[in-house]
Amino acid sequence: MKTKRSKWDPNSIRAVSLMYFMVFAAVILLMVWFMQSFFMNTYYERMMAQEAQTTANKLGNYYSTNKDNFDAYARKAADRNGLYIRLETADSTSEYGNSGLSQGDIPHYQFEISDAKDKLAKSSLGKISLTVTEKGNKASRLVYATYLGNRDDGNILYMIAPLYPVESTISILRSQLLYITFITLMIASMLAIIMSTWLSLPIASITKSAVQLSNGNYNVNFNGGIFTETNELARTLNKASYEMQKTDSYQRDLIANVSHDLKTPLTMIKSYAEMINDISGDNPEKRAEHLAVIIAEADRLNKLVSDMLSASRLQSNSAELNMTKFDIVKAATEVEETFEVLNQQEGYNISFNKCKTAYVYGDYDKLKQVMANLISNAIKYCGKDKYVRIELKKVGRNVRFDVIDHGDGIAAEEISHVWERYYRTSANRNRNIEGTGLGLSIVKGILSLHNANYGVESEEGKGSDFWFELATVKK
Repeated sequence: MKTKRSKWDPNSIRAVSLMYFMVFAAVILLMVWFMQSFFMNTYYERMMAQEAQTTANKLGNYYSTNKDNFDAYARKAADRNGLYIRLETADSTSEYGNSGLSQGDIPHYQFEISDAKDKLAKSSLGKISLTVTEKGNKASRLVYATYLGNRDDGNILYMIAPLYPVESTISILRSQLLYITFITLMIASMLAIIMSTWLSLPIASITKSAVQLSNGNYNVNFNGGIFTETNELARTLNKASYEMQKTDSYQRDLIANVSHDLKTPLTMIKSYAEMINDISGDNPEKRAEHLAVIIAEADRLNKLVSDMLSASRLQSNSAELNMTKFDIVKAATEVEETFEVLNQQEGYNISFNKCKTAYVYGDYDKLKQVMANLISNAIKYCGKDKYVRIELKKVGRNVRFDVIDHGDGIAAEEISHVWERYYRTSANRNRNIEGTGLGLSIVKGILSLHNANYGVESEEGKGSDFWFELATVKK
């Protein structure tokens, strides 16, 4: 049943992206408003003080090196920076800029000059900087004074910078900030919508494909768009879809194989039981022969059921290990002896090369099952020469078990799949070979539980070598 999605989901990528973009823009704008409203005066005064000190240093250098042209230079500096400049020497007083007063006129900054002169005389730095604000008037002025040359010469340079434009500047900036705030919020909203759309489109596409996959369409393709993360997700889901398709195919093959493998022994058991009942019941020889067939077919059924149960337990991680210390050479010999009858009755050439005693720590019965499965697998696919070589040898601190045959071999691209359940290589897919396809899967599960190294080395047309290694322990 499909659920109807609301038009606006507060938990959606679009909604969350929009919210975060808006919050980010709001924080930036609040910081700008706060800085302009509360720190503009302080910042402006600090900058004016730095500018006054820089200008004073330049004027001082110019006065000491080019005194004849100082008036022109000072007037130019005052006009350029909007300053009132006053130079007092032992012989004269000169004023420049700001108020438009000519030399010799009474300056209207007399109070500031007098106050600055008193504070400069008390200062040990040879310079002072102060802000003067008139009562009942928001207008304020920055006053800067410093000695030119030695203090004893009595040459004092004053500079006064009006600070009254700050309030009007703040008002203008606030008006501009209103427009900037509106534009910023609009841009943030547009960016949020664009980004959330770019982010949500590949996710929505992946979700749509995932719905098709959940409905059993394993041929669906996942597209991750332009982002690395969604591309990685799409690649993973495409791989998962491929693996699910393979598993589904293997399961269908398993059902067909199991149905066939179960049907054959059941038919044989029924047929021979009827023959005993109708024909050979009074003939001990025939009866024993028919009963032997029934027993053999029952063993086949038992083997099928055991393999399926073992595979199920290994897959569900419910298999338990009975760990003991034992001689793996002895265990391998016992396994190999069960296949000796094939040498005698069916013309197989099964050889066994073994090392001296080697003790390992593991599950005795399950490792014997691993060796039996590997030998049985080699016998099934050993080729026309019916050659199988079993080797057990020490390699450093490990003991290695190999089963080698001269069969058709395995294609390089299929080697990684031979340990999968139900898998049968393309070279052997059409051969009438009994089995559920679970043997190597069981081998892999048991060896993984033992943390053992294992693998297969194979070449098409030359056979295969299935092997595993276990660490040896002291007796």
